Amino acid sequence: MKPQISKLIYLAPAREDILDIARYHLEKVGVDSARNITEEILGNIDRLAQFPLMGPMHPDPVLAENGYRKLIITLIYVCIYKVFDDGIYIYRVVNGKTDYPKLLK
Repeated sequence: MKPQISKLIYLAPAREDILDIARYHLEKVGVDSARNITEEILGNIDRLAQFPLMGPMHPDPVLAENGYRKLIITLIYVCIYKVFDDGIYIYRVVNGKTDYPKLLK
């Protein structure tokens, strides 16, 4: 039996987050760094298609109450997402050390 594959749906803020991260790495470190971080981010998020619940409910009580989950995707970045019947919605990809929960409340 083949495992169910969920559809990944990147919302506009998440797409912009990934582009911003790539631009930052491009400016600060170079092309290889930008390519590597983008591949790492997208590769780790892609795993959600097979394992949508691998990220725990978000530790912020308000976000958890609203169904947000948090997946650590690199040493620095986290993916904030929700699981629905029609797919996995990627809301943000952000630096986990920032006050990003305010972006979602």
